[in-house]
Amino acid sequence: MIRVFVNFFQVASLLLLLVAAGLLAAITTMHFATHGAEVQVPALKGMTVAEARSQTSGLGLNLDVDNRYYSAAVAAGHILTQSPPAGAVVRREWRVRVSESLGPQRVDVPDTVGSTERIAALRLRRAGLGVGVVAQLPWANASEGTVLAQDPPAHAQGIERPSVNLLVSAPDDETPDGYVMPDLAGLPVVTAQAELARMGIGTTPPIFVDVPVAPVGSGTTPPRPPVVPGSVIAQEPVAGGRVDRSNRVKLTVAR
Repeated sequence: MIRVFVNFFQVASLLLLLVAAGLLAAITTMHFATHGAEVQVPALKGMTVAEARSQTSGLGLNLDVDNRYYSAAVAAGHILTQSPPAGAVVRREWRVRVSESLGPQRVDVPDTVGSTERIAALRLRRAGLGVGVVAQLPWANASEGTVLAQDPPAHAQGIERPSVNLLVSAPDDETPDGYVMPDLAGLPVVTAQAELARMGIGTTPPIFVDVPVAPVGSGTTPPRPPVVPGSVIAQEPVAGGRVDRSNRVKLTVAR
């Protein structure tokens, strides 16, 4: 009886060892299979799009050019930014999103204010620019579809994107879906807040800063007028940008 029990114990122990070995082998296989499907994202910044596509393709990754920006620092056709960043570990077939440089801005932003939306779009395309966000504003003083404002403004330099946002007049009975941010610089802060409130746009608590006294002009240089305490000296978003009622404008005010 004791001998039978010992034999049973030995068989059971052997089965347990075989099961443990099988589990260890399965875990090891899964570990290598999982890590074998992972790759490290290469550094793509500065490469041409073709070079970046070739490198990511060789690693089993997909490359998407999401955006294009003007850049004086990075040559046209080269990568500006990437996501995920270089060194990140991802699975094969992952999409790496990059932005491409258009080189320095060489186009002159046309003036579209006063033209129809269709004519504005044609002028922008002829200049090599696209139409960005189009917001509508009820405006009785202009016919429907007339461009009231644009961002960036005409002849702007140092723009980032190759597109221009437009504010277009709409019938009086329509609800506005956006506004172009007015230039509030120099206005008393209470006047600026009232102007924004009239459009239904709120502000954060003003930030008051000390402003140094402007130097007296010398020679042919005229003296600069002093900054009036309580007046707006900076704003965010900047003048010309698109805002809506979900925005809260930040005002910097002279103390």
